[in-house]
Amino acid sequence: MPFPKKFKQPKLLSFALLLFTLVIGIVIGTVVNTGVRADRQSSSTAPDATPLSIPRADPISNEFTKLTKKVEPSVVYIESDYLPKPGKRGVRPRDDSQDDDNGGGAEPKDPSDMFKRFFGSPDQRSFRTEGSGTGFIVDKNGYIVTNHHVIENADRIKVRIPGDDTDYRGRVIGFDRETDVAVLKIEAKRALAPVQIGNSDSVQVGDWVIAIGSPFGLQATVTAGIVSAERTSRDLPGAGSFQNFLQTDAAINPGNSGGPLLNIRGEVIGVNTMIATRSGSYEGIGFALPSNMAVKVYNDIIREGRVVRGSIGIKWTKNDHQLDTLQAFGLDHGVLVDTVQPSGPAGKAGIKSDDIITAMNNRAVKDEEDLVTRVADLPIGSTARLTVDRNGKRLDFTVPIEERSLVWKGEAQVDDNKPETPQQTKATRPGEFGMTIMRLTAKEREDLGIDGNSGVKVVAVDPGSFADDIGLQQGDAILSINRQEVASPDDVTRVQANFRPGQAVAVHVVRSTSIAGRHSPPQRSYLSGRLPE
Repeated sequence: MPFPKKFKQPKLLSFALLLFTLVIGIVIGTVVNTGVRADRQSSSTAPDATPLSIPRADPISNEFTKLTKKVEPSVVYIESDYLPKPGKRGVRPRDDSQDDDNGGGAEPKDPSDMFKRFFGSPDQRSFRTEGSGTGFIVDKNGYIVTNHHVIENADRIKVRIPGDDTDYRGRVIGFDRETDVAVLKIEAKRALAPVQIGNSDSVQVGDWVIAIGSPFGLQATVTAGIVSAERTSRDLPGAGSFQNFLQTDAAINPGNSGGPLLNIRGEVIGVNTMIATRSGSYEGIGFALPSNMAVKVYNDIIREGRVVRGSIGIKWTKNDHQLDTLQAFGLDHGVLVDTVQPSGPAGKAGIKSDDIITAMNNRAVKDEEDLVTRVADLPIGSTARLTVDRNGKRLDFTVPIEERSLVWKGEAQVDDNKPETPQQTKATRPGEFGMTIMRLTAKEREDLGIDGNSGVKVVAVDPGSFADDIGLQQGDAILSINRQEVASPDDVTRVQANFRPGQAVAVHVVRSTSIAGRHSPPQRSYLSGRLPE
């Protein structure tokens, strides 16, 4: 064999052996290093811990779950808008020491610091305030029950149904201040799911109840509790004369106003109306107007547009020692008449001041509240047989029942509860936006970077209008509406004429902005929404 070949063969063999050794070393080093790292990991965590596993998703159904799914689609979110008004509209002055068989006839007095109606706290947005509350559908045609204080004096009412992003305009059918009940109607595009009404007379202290509402604007919030007590209007500061309540410890907060209180069968047995609180929020005591009372008010409103109550035309003095007074006369029940309306039913029948009404239709009259409720429930034009104690002698009188707004006509405390309609600052047709516009000048187009002759300038926006809803502002330039270019007010009128209620509208806007006094380049964006139904 030649020398060069003999030299190359051992050298190649040595190189191969060296390479093989290196590979084996790398493999062994990797294994050792991995084992050391694993050992370090196991020693630094929890070697005796068993990994957790997530079980299969099997819903746990109970009665609360079932009735919540059943009723939730019928509970609506209500938003009320208010425009600033010169002067404050408040409760008309009256002598609080006096009451009458109308139940006072005045708007409910403002609750004390402890008792508050849970109306969503209004927040300032531009030039109007907003409040939120709850209501529930009672008729497939769009009739809704809520609290009157949720929508009182509102310039616009918006209603949102679960599963539907449309903001429906709420129309006030009627209301009753003394029970704080209002009836709204919306024009929905489909048949709605009404709640099932229960009989509140069957409710007992200790019964399970569920409240559904929108506390603090959080829609479809469900809480549970029990009926804690039954309360009369005399138990609660700020309650109206015709308001008796179911007390509950189900958590209810601002924004729950007008929402349903349900029994364990999912039937509405109350309308959540007030809370007792020192903090302004839930403290374990809430009050709901019994459903039987709400139903009576609702039926009166859909038939007459208001609640008609009877009166006999008498007044009495409220004090804390009425029972002592009666006992001094040898009685343990009754109503001591303070004054009599001379031209009223009781006056004409012969009842006088200082008479004590002890019975009505041969059934004992327990107290003033008992008398008010029973007289108010009698049909107008019917008669009641009143038994009175006059200086220790029993006398009977037949007294006709008349409408109290007529009996007390002209007196400041009487309110006939005429239906309210949300006010509009400017009457507009359904397709109109509610704004004042004018042509842009050449200088304005240049400043806003608008080419050609397109665009109109927004001079003013009507509060509560569609333009206000989508965020148009004074000074905005509108380039197009639903991709239709506009260059004059006539163009906008032409485009609006083709719109229909509920239609989606997108407005292309140029807006000049400034931050900390420094002007920024004009911003272009689309503002959109649906026209009111």
